[in-house]
Amino acid sequence: MWALEWENQLLVVDSGLMFPQLEMHGVDLVIPDISYLLQPGKKVLGIVLTHGHEDHIGALPFVLKRLNVPVYSTRLTLGLAKPKLKEHRILREADLREVRIGDRFRLGPFSVEMIAVCHSIPDATALAIKTPVGMVIYTGDFKLDDDPPEGRPTDLARLAQLGRDGVLLLLGDSTNAEREGHSGSERDLLEPFERIFREAPSRIVVASFASNLHRIQQVISLAEEYGRRVGIAGRSLQTNMKTAQELGYLRVPAGMTIPLKQVDSVPLPKLLMLMAGSQGEPMSSLSRYANRSHPAVGVREGDWVVISATPIPGNETLVNRTINNLYKHGAEVFYSTTGKVHVSGHAYREEIRTLIDTVRPRFFVPVHGEYRQLLHNSRIALAAGVPRENLKVIEDGQVLELTADSMVLGEQVPAGYVFVDGLGIGDVEQVVLRDRGHLAADGLVVVTIGLDRATGALRSGPELISRGFMEEDSSVAVLAEARKAVIDSLKGFDGEPEPAAIKETAHDAVQRVIWRRTQRQPMVIPVVIDQ
Repeated sequence: MWALEWENQLLVVDSGLMFPQLEMHGVDLVIPDISYLLQPGKKVLGIVLTHGHEDHIGALPFVLKRLNVPVYSTRLTLGLAKPKLKEHRILREADLREVRIGDRFRLGPFSVEMIAVCHSIPDATALAIKTPVGMVIYTGDFKLDDDPPEGRPTDLARLAQLGRDGVLLLLGDSTNAEREGHSGSERDLLEPFERIFREAPSRIVVASFASNLHRIQQVISLAEEYGRRVGIAGRSLQTNMKTAQELGYLRVPAGMTIPLKQVDSVPLPKLLMLMAGSQGEPMSSLSRYANRSHPAVGVREGDWVVISATPIPGNETLVNRTINNLYKHGAEVFYSTTGKVHVSGHAYREEIRTLIDTVRPRFFVPVHGEYRQLLHNSRIALAAGVPRENLKVIEDGQVLELTADSMVLGEQVPAGYVFVDGLGIGDVEQVVLRDRGHLAADGLVVVTIGLDRATGALRSGPELISRGFMEEDSSVAVLAEARKAVIDSLKGFDGEPEPAAIKETAHDAVQRVIWRRTQRQPMVIPVVIDQ
């Protein structure tokens, strides 16, 4: 999420989410902190969405619940956002305004133009935003593919015209800034996929991102050519395909798809399964298919499985686990390290350099990537002739103060992650995640102590109960020793000790014994009960 601000009027660009990292125990989703946008005196004019991937539209329902402003985007992007808004019961109140590629519209002091870019989803756009101090171009997610099998190529001609007119600032996609060369075309996959369909002796399973509609269309077309029926597993995949079909962005022949509960009635050599879960998510259709826990379909010996995606950094272990499970059950697996079954939707270094040369911005700021990728992107701009003093690598919450002649860092504003856990939004913070990590690593020991209400003397206990610490048989001796240590430590108290002092003493006594006996540090929670 980005925001451009002029005299307290803000234009917001994109509203994406990210999925939790492994250490974010119990977190379902991660959305941006919008507290700055809600500050008194700030006027948000609208949100402009560049395309329909989750990391650009996924947080929209959460944002609109607190900030009900107009949302502008292309037909497919809004179409993919609508089911999310409906699920959150805010679709009826949402102010969604469809714009077409090439359209220009005004939001307060900003004039916005939607420019076609090539990506792994139709209707993807860059934004040319005319501001009171000059032209700002936000690339969105893009690549350069002169002849994509689906969708439009990146409109370099329009970007070149803007460059000739003068571009003050370019905000450029950094996802693949570390990769040399060119990302390749979707057409590069036609031959490898056709070979798979031609040679597969049994069922074919293809897993990709649920919103990679170009890839889905290629596979559907091959299924039609080779006479295979199609089953679809994964709610997000089913929803996206339904929306894309209704809007005319996906062509699926009538009668080709088959309900999941009927896939067993189709001969295996005549069946294609499309599945969500290319990132190895434990509850995804692909993962459950791989470990045979899916209620409708499980991996069989002889299946040919194509994982048409590159693991997102941090997901490698999950993806590898899925691949191992598939191999263990006799499937043949095609993935990024064994064959060409995926091309990226993000520009490589050569393409990034071409875009910078085309736009010729005065200032350049890399966006959309980890810090190392942002840094590599800034070096591409430096090599393209952007002066070092006109480059900035910034992080969440950092403000750029832009004039017609300068770009400097301003003050930090509130920004960062908001964690969604079930119905709770923002009530899980870093301290809660640390506690969850502690529990996951070493478990829990609860120490219950009964004290005489009048005298403070020990009346019952201490009783020690553990969860996730050790096997019960193994923990008996350790907990017995810890119990004795608590009793001995409490003998030093005279009169009526404070419950807080009792808790601290019991906590320390238990931790010392457990560490000495096991070299583990479970969370120890003392509970003092007046009796």
